Amino acid sequence: MTVTADDSTLAVRTAKPLGAAPEPSFWNRVTGAFAMFRNGKSIAGLVILGFFVLIAIFADVIAPYPPTQVDHSARFQPPSAAHWLGTTHIGEDVLSQVIHGTRGIIVVGFLAAIIATVIAITIGVIAGYVTGWRSESLSALTNVFLVIPGLPLIIIVASMFEDPPLWLVAAVLGITGWAWGGRVLRAQTMSLRNRDFIQAARANGEPLRRIITIEMLPNLMALIAASFVGTVTAAILTLTTLSYIGVIPVTTYNWGTILNWASAQGAFRQNQWWWYLPPGLCIAFIGVALALINFGIDEYVNPRLRSAGERARAMKKRGLDVNDSVTAVRPDLASVVRGATDPAPDPAPDPAPAGPRRASEDPLKDDVR
Repeated sequence: MTVTADDSTLAVRTAKPLGAAPEPSFWNRVTGAFAMFRNGKSIAGLVILGFFVLIAIFADVIAPYPPTQVDHSARFQPPSAAHWLGTTHIGEDVLSQVIHGTRGIIVVGFLAAIIATVIAITIGVIAGYVTGWRSESLSALTNVFLVIPGLPLIIIVASMFEDPPLWLVAAVLGITGWAWGGRVLRAQTMSLRNRDFIQAARANGEPLRRIITIEMLPNLMALIAASFVGTVTAAILTLTTLSYIGVIPVTTYNWGTILNWASAQGAFRQNQWWWYLPPGLCIAFIGVALALINFGIDEYVNPRLRSAGERARAMKKRGLDVNDSVTAVRPDLASVVRGATDPAPDPAPDPAPAGPRRASEDPLKDDVR
């Protein structure tokens, strides 16, 4: 078989070194980036959050009554078989209002987080990758939005409408809440742009959009997820606050408007706990869920926390108590540990030679003699 020069050159160019690991694909890198949601804290938070999302989606099916249906024969009634969470001052079912109020909370929280995350990624990553006046201009824009007060702006915008829609409230929350995430992404992108794989992609002539979407975003996924969760938390708390103080119309049902009605009708003074306690617990539970997700992401991002968590899980699997100041040793490992820690015995002396020694074997005695 004859091999030409062109064939040998082609073979040299296409051959891979022996034992070289295959380059991970884009989807493999994205899957690895979402490994932050595989620990126990993130899973618990996602389960609780998923429960509220399902309630928001199927609210019309789950709720036993329409939220505005009035039962004049049952006013200020405590929980019963007909009304599991009692009724309001005019006979409305509290459980139905809490279920329908979940939809507004979830919609505003996630929509505001999506808007803020998209803006933060666009401005933060580009500001961290480019240099010169473009980077400084985007950084100055981020600093401007950092000092814009979001709550007074929402109050002004909401006062301009008789019944402001939820998407408008979410848009204002997203536009005023992206700056912190943009700053963090800019700082991390400035660290990534000098890495070897980014320099190689730039040397190969890859366009900017591909470098950002394919090379950088999978490595920024943990920070993006943390920023998204933080924005959801801030949006939900802001919406419930605005609804409670009466900025959002009370006809828009969410947990804040339920607390507003309960406070206005004296439910706190008369200790009608079934009216104000369920929406308050829902706010607390969804806050705990988002906090658990954020703790899981922090444990994944921080190498020290991640190693401590892995060590604690490994000790639990072996039946060891993590909180003990002195680590217990299992009986089957005691001999191994004892053998590794006990000092080595002194070497045994050489055995004495048997029989009388010859004169030639002890020259000193020969000389004395």
